[in-house]
Amino acid sequence: ARAYAQVPGSGERIRIGVIGCGSQGTAHMRTLVRMRDTDNIDVLNVCDIYTKRVEAAAELTGGKVVKDYRRVLDNKDIDYVLIATPEHWHHRMTMDAIGAGKHIYCEKPMTHSIEESRRVAERVMNTPKIKMQVGVQGMSDDSYETANRYIQDGALGTVVLAQIDYSRNYTSDFWVNPIDADARPGENLDWNAFLGPARKRPFDADRFFSWRRYWDYSGGIASDLFVHRVTRMIKSLGLTFPECVAATGGKFEFRDSKAEIPDTLNILLNYPRGLTVQLISSLANDTPVQHVVRGHKATLRFTPTGFEIVPQTPYAKEVQPVTHRKTGAEELDLHHRNLLNAIRKNEPLRCDANLGYYGVVATVMGNLSYRQRKYMKWDASKQRAVAI
Repeated sequence: ARAYAQVPGSGERIRIGVIGCGSQGTAHMRTLVRMRDTDNIDVLNVCDIYTKRVEAAAELTGGKVVKDYRRVLDNKDIDYVLIATPEHWHHRMTMDAIGAGKHIYCEKPMTHSIEESRRVAERVMNTPKIKMQVGVQGMSDDSYETANRYIQDGALGTVVLAQIDYSRNYTSDFWVNPIDADARPGENLDWNAFLGPARKRPFDADRFFSWRRYWDYSGGIASDLFVHRVTRMIKSLGLTFPECVAATGGKFEFRDSKAEIPDTLNILLNYPRGLTVQLISSLANDTPVQHVVRGHKATLRFTPTGFEIVPQTPYAKEVQPVTHRKTGAEELDLHHRNLLNAIRKNEPLRCDANLGYYGVVATVMGNLSYRQRKYMKWDASKQRAVAI
């Protein structure tokens, strides 16, 4: 049997258990299969509550089918687990994985609530042998840590505003996935296991196949899209917790949709040192907004190839223009490889539990502001959001 949180040597095979075999889980598994020989890894177990999915996952990876995720954690041959389930399961599975001595790759957001993220971050900090990567794979692009160095060195002057977006344009309804007619709750689909810590309800196919549309399992735009974007700004600007947050939005186009979440959401986050981060999204219009950090002396604009720094006119002689060509990219294989290197060689993680926590706080506070129609303030002493 392998030891608790073993650190394999560079030539030793790392074995993985997959929990959650839906669309994103399948994307991960295809990536891991491609990495099998180049990165010396293998998938030992695949786990899902829907038999059709888990059998397809076994065929794809060669991994053994497991129906209960706890049995994956019991497998002492597994070094790390991939958690690619709906958001409301992330906290419990992560805490159980830490308890079992497994390294973790958990899809974003790290958890479904602020309190859950605080607990995970504290547990990881107090369990230093465990490596936890949060699935904001855009952090495997070096643009944001490089931007941080320029910003900290004063290349932009005082930063006052950052803006970033993530929009799409759906037609008849938004975030609707096809309902698989083969799904038969009680026979090949464990509905109670899907609900888990969420409110108990009768089976609803839309809730199962399109769970991102419902508050019980998802934070909608904020947790699925904005978490990618705000994490980039948090890293670039060296931020932690916002001071106060305000959000607006609604179902402006898809008014008759069953979805509980809005199709349009905008969040403003004020951070203590004196700057605002603006998050912009609609699922009914995908015209992009520039991703920029605005400083008094210069503007940093992220581009498909990296970023550029352009001086403001009064400071054109004082500030040197910069063009950064990125290394890395927003790719699953790079993010998994970073975790593998963290396990084998103690390489710093691109999106650790602390960064995951900061992203959850920002996006959950935005959702709380939207849903309560109130201004939210961060209580630093108790690490919680308070309506004011």
